[in-house]
Amino acid sequence: MSPSAPNILISGSGIAGSVFAFWLLRAYPSANITIVERSPSLRLTGASVDIRSSAVDIIQSMNLEAEIRRNCTGEKGLSFVRSDGSPIATLGATGRTDVQTITSEFEIFRGALASIFMNPIKARVKLIFNESVADFHQDEKRDTVDVTFATSQQTKTYDLLVAADGVFSRIRSKILHSSDPREQVRDKGVHVAYFTIHKDLLHGQYAKWHNDTRGRAVFLRPDPHPSGRTRANLMIISSPEDVERKARLDRALSEGNESYMRLMEEYFQDCGWLSQEVLAGMRESEDVYCSPQAAYEGLMQPFVGNNDGAGGQAMQYLNPQTAWGIGVRDAVLRVMGFIMWSGVAQLVLSVVVWSGWKEKKLAMPAYPWPTVKA
Repeated sequence: MSPSAPNILISGSGIAGSVFAFWLLRAYPSANITIVERSPSLRLTGASVDIRSSAVDIIQSMNLEAEIRRNCTGEKGLSFVRSDGSPIATLGATGRTDVQTITSEFEIFRGALASIFMNPIKARVKLIFNESVADFHQDEKRDTVDVTFATSQQTKTYDLLVAADGVFSRIRSKILHSSDPREQVRDKGVHVAYFTIHKDLLHGQYAKWHNDTRGRAVFLRPDPHPSGRTRANLMIISSPEDVERKARLDRALSEGNESYMRLMEEYFQDCGWLSQEVLAGMRESEDVYCSPQAAYEGLMQPFVGNNDGAGGQAMQYLNPQTAWGIGVRDAVLRVMGFIMWSGVAQLVLSVVVWSGWKEKKLAMPAYPWPTVKA
C-alpha cells in the first residue's frame, strides 16, 4: 500500500460510508477512494436521525454542526397520547447537547444528513451507482484485497475494502467468518416499519406516541415539507418469552415489504388513535422500510448497551405489554411532564450536569494521524 495514496474501496454511500471517506481524506489527502452503491442514486430517504453523545463531537469536529442545524426537522418535543388523542404527558427538547430527552437537539432526516456528509467529499471520490461487491479475496502476501463486482463482473485490486453497506452486510459477515449476516447483531425484540405519510397528521411541531397492549406503538414525527407530510413508525416490542411472534416478524422481514405490511395491518387493526390513517398511509407510501432494531456486537456493543438506557431495556419499559404496565409508565411520564411544564426542568438539568452526569460517550480510540510528506 502506498503510504500517502492508498487505493480504497467503500461499499455503501450512506452515512457510514461518507463519514469514513471524510476522515480517510483528512488522514490521507491523496487517497484514491471509490464508493460503490447498489442503488441507482444516493438514497435520500429515511426516518429521523437523533444525533447524540459522541456523534455531536464528531459533527463538530467535521465543522458541519451549523449546516446540520439548518436542516433539522424543527421537532420541539414528544407527546404521549391516549387512544382519543388526548395528551398523557409532553416532554420538550432540553435545548442542550449534554443532556437530552427523546427529542434530540439534532433531529434530522436520514436523507438530509447523508447529503450533508457527502457534499464535502463528492468531488474527491469516485462514486459508482448500480454496483456492489459480489466477492472478495485477501492476498496476505501483497497485503491487498481482490474485489469482484456484481454488475460489471470485473475484478480489481485495492489496499482496503470497507463494509459500510448496512446492518446485515454480507461483506462484514464474510470478514467475520459468519454464514448468516444476522449473527452480527443482537436482537433487542424491537421491530419497526418506517415510512412517509403524504398528509400532515400532527398539525404542529411535536411528535406523538401512542401505545396499546402487546407492545404495540404508533410513533409519528413532524415533517416540515411544505406539501404537508408525517414520518411514521409502527413498532412491535416483543418480550423475550414471545418467541412465536418474533419468529413471525422475522419471517415477514425475510419475505419482503408486502409480507411485513400485511402483518402490520393485522397487528395494528385495533390499536386505536390514528392507526387506521397510518395503515392507509403506509399502503400509499413509496419509502416503506422495515427492520429489527439491533445493536452491533464487539467494540460498539458495550456503548450501545449502556447508552440505551435502563440497562438496555429502554424500549421494553417505554412500550409495556399490558394495560397495567402502560398505566404505571403513564404515571411516571406525568411526573416527568409536570417537571418539564412547571419550569423546574432547567434547574433539574443544571443540578444533574453539576453532579457530573452526562450522556454516555463512546471511548473512541486515539488513532495517530500518519505523517504524509508533500
